[in-house]
Parts: sequence; C-alpha cells; structure tokens
Amino acid sequence: MPRPVIGISTYQDPARWGVWEMPAVLLPAAYPRLVRAAGGLAVLLPPDDAEDAARDTVAALDGLVIAGGADVEPARYGAVADPRTGPPARERDAWELALIRAAIDQRVPLLGICRGMQLLNVALGGTLIQHLEDHTGGLGVFGSHPVTPVTGTVYADAVPETAMVPAYHHQAVDRLGAGLLASAHAADGTVEALELPEHPSLVLGVQWHPEMGQDTRVMAALVRAAGERVASTPRTRDRSSRARRTPVS
Repeated sequence: MPRPVIGISTYQDPARWGVWEMPAVLLPAAYPRLVRAAGGLAVLLPPDDAEDAARDTVAALDGLVIAGGADVEPARYGAVADPRTGPPARERDAWELALIRAAIDQRVPLLGICRGMQLLNVALGGTLIQHLEDHTGGLGVFGSHPVTPVTGTVYADAVPETAMVPAYHHQAVDRLGAGLLASAHAADGTVEALELPEHPSLVLGVQWHPEMGQDTRVMAALVRAAGERVASTPRTRDRSSRARRTPVS
C-alpha cells in the first residue's frame, strides 16, 4: 500500500543561506522526519491566500499536521493581546484556520501540534490562556514534563500511560471549542491534548512537540487514520472529488 500523504503547514520568514537572504518557506526538519518515522510521506504546505486553496490542498491529502510556531492572534478569539503575547502572524493564522476547517469538513485526519492544537481550539470557538510559566526549558530550550491521558480517549488509546514529553509553550487552551474533549493534562492541570470525539475521522491536538522526541505514537495514530482513509478512498479515484463532499455539520 502507498504511504499516506501527510501535509504539514509551514510559514514564511526571512532566511539566509549561501549568498542569499530572502523570504523563505520554513519548517523545522524534525516534522517531516517524524512523519517518515511513523510511516507517512511528508509534503510541505506554504501559505496560500487563494479563495479555494485550503479546500483544494486538503482534498489532495490523506492526513494533515498543523505545526507549532507563533502565538495565535488574540483577536481570533475575541481577546485583547496580553503584553507577553508575541506579534501576530495573520497570514499564517488565516491559512492554518482554513486548513483546519477544510480537514474537518472533508473528514481528513488532523493532528495539531502546540500552536496547531491552540488553533484547532480557536477554530471551533474556544479561547486561549495567553501566558503561563514553566512550560519551557528556558529561552530557545525545550523543557520536559509529564502528561497524563484521560482514560477512554483516542489519545489514551495511542499513549495509555503518563509520559514525559518535550515542551516549549507559554500559551494554552482555556475554554474548549465546540465538541472538543480534553484528553490529557499536565500536573498543573493544563490541557495537554484535546480531540473531537464525535467526528468520524481522527481530530487530535497535543500541546507539546512530539517531533522533538523519540516517541512516534502520536504521529503514528495520524498516519494510521490516514492509511485507513487511503484504503477507503483509493487513489485511482479523482481526489478532487473529496472537496465536493457534503461538509460535516
């Protein structure tokens, strides 16, 4: 069976390499490396503001990862920016929110990582805590802390025990979005994973950075769900027909 095609959102920032310095589409290499380790085929998804770009992009995928990165603009969830909230990344917010909504509508398995989990919550009407302490290892250094699953959840099926995870964030989920269930917590009560249990496909977010560790189980859950989608929607079919399916209400 072909490897499931897993799209990973990216961002655009100034970058320098060789004699060049110009805007570049960026993503830490650990993300596609984790997708490959879990059995998927990684493709990168640069921001695209065309009207149907997110819908058509998701239609070509078997699974979607929304990667970590900058703080979500508080205006997206009706809040005023805290002084400790980072500068907005409006183009990326718009692109990734559109990807999330398209994946949910088209029943494409979805994994949000850190910022990606926060955006999933915002996309479904939830809010965020704009600042908390002690969820990093210092400026530019990943920390580590235990995460405990909620029994009976999709996350607990993938990782049934309390596990140490690599973490770097100062924002977190506050009010849960519509239909979302908290499926793991840190020792201080921070929501560390959430999922959409009534959705027919996997929709999962984790607050930490699995790409920075050795545990492939979270990504493997996405790739497995994507593989099931491949089996039920053979690639010999016109993949663009996926975008014309009736959206999930």
